[in-house]
Amino acid sequence: MPYRPPFIAPMRFSDADAALAQVQLIYNNSIAHLREALQRFVAGEALEADVGASHARVRACYPFVRVHTDTVAQARGADKHLSYGFVAGPGHYETTLTRPDLFANYYREQFRLLLQNHAVEIEVGSSSQPIPVHFSFGDHDHIEGNMSAERRMLMRDVFDLPDLSVMDDGIANGTFEPRPGEAQPLALFTAPRMDYSLQRLRHYTGTSPDHFQNFVLFTNYQFYIDEFVRMGHEAMADASSVYEAFIEPGNVVTRRSGLPAQVEDALGKAPPRLPQMPAYHLTRGDKGGITMINIGVGPSNAKTITDHVAVLRPYAWLMLGHCAGLRTTQELGDYVLAHAYVREDHVLDEELPVWVPIPALAEIQVALESAVADVTGLQGAALKSLLRTGTVATTDNRNWELLPDNTPQRRFSQSRAVALDMESATIAANGFRFRVPYGTLLCVSDKPLHGEIKLPGMANHFYRERVDQHLRIGIRALEILRERGLNALHSRKLRSFAEVAFQ
Repeated sequence: MPYRPPFIAPMRFSDADAALAQVQLIYNNSIAHLREALQRFVAGEALEADVGASHARVRACYPFVRVHTDTVAQARGADKHLSYGFVAGPGHYETTLTRPDLFANYYREQFRLLLQNHAVEIEVGSSSQPIPVHFSFGDHDHIEGNMSAERRMLMRDVFDLPDLSVMDDGIANGTFEPRPGEAQPLALFTAPRMDYSLQRLRHYTGTSPDHFQNFVLFTNYQFYIDEFVRMGHEAMADASSVYEAFIEPGNVVTRRSGLPAQVEDALGKAPPRLPQMPAYHLTRGDKGGITMINIGVGPSNAKTITDHVAVLRPYAWLMLGHCAGLRTTQELGDYVLAHAYVREDHVLDEELPVWVPIPALAEIQVALESAVADVTGLQGAALKSLLRTGTVATTDNRNWELLPDNTPQRRFSQSRAVALDMESATIAANGFRFRVPYGTLLCVSDKPLHGEIKLPGMANHFYRERVDQHLRIGIRALEILRERGLNALHSRKLRSFAEVAFQ
């Protein structure tokens, strides 16, 4: 028989806070059980089974939330402007949950909306989905390093390990089909899929998922990160700043002037080398701050990081980067606000077919254009001379201009593209796929079709002149979105026919 934590019977709730407390109770009991058993295992104890085997199977499962409704229409008084918070129709809906400490506000809001919109109770209990033991580790646990290779091999016979077969993106991709009698999904991601991404975020960004904010900037150049770091420390020196802390890779925390250090701050340590896609966080207590990530170059990186950031359910993400200008009328330093994308990145073709259009989101477009005007001080014709709205092409071939017969150039011309890069369409497409509002503001750094290629001295001068302004525009756009509130962000354009209830 598996060695399990004490059983907690499923319960029904008509109050979101009470339901969340039950999720926390079940999850905390499960994690405590796994950690206690793992400590004993690391110490060399044999966890004997009742049936006499040499080792017991240790198991603890995720909590679930379930709702059953017989109604199609939303309850009277529901907010019909929201694009989430209600199920598609009558039936049973369910999902597993993880990290209720990290997602407490998110879960509470989803529960509240379900209760409000359907006027039914929600059920919380222990699922049959095991928690992989690796997902029970704390941020600073390094348990496996204390075991021999033989002992580590034995772990698979005692504990549940990550099972990739239950971590696919079928729900988000619209390909998931419930088996007969199986509940329909309540959320885009199951608990194991979320835990997997939380682990990946630590690895790729060098920071804890707890520090990520609800507004995210992606960039493909370290120049932008250097400037963001300067701005972050400048904000921390300002006792009146709206941000409370600035966090760098290794979970190195700088608190705002006048705020006391926290106990966990002492655990941060700058890494000997930067991670693959380092993240930096200007944090607020309401998670309404800004996270910035240097994703490096290429659509593969862009897909990888957005696959994982998406489980945090950010309110919006924007791409700030450099591009090749494709029109003779453009000048180095001009901005391009993407309103359409040509997808030649190929990394999402299986998950999101290329015939799926990626629409521009009006809320994001307006915020970005307003931010350019605010930061530059330009209006009317002067603004249009600096900012061009148009199609951005994204390619996975950095040397596309060297291909014979100019075939890519012909396609880009037919598409009416005004700029080309290697990440923007990927980030927008994954935003569409994962229902995260997205946008792109690029800066023209070269014009390869017109003989204006990047040269070292010219590039350095260009970067110094433009990076500060471009970054301030991106930050201002996110501030505008934050001021307008969440309800103005999550567009119905991102909903499928039978959408999940959780945002």
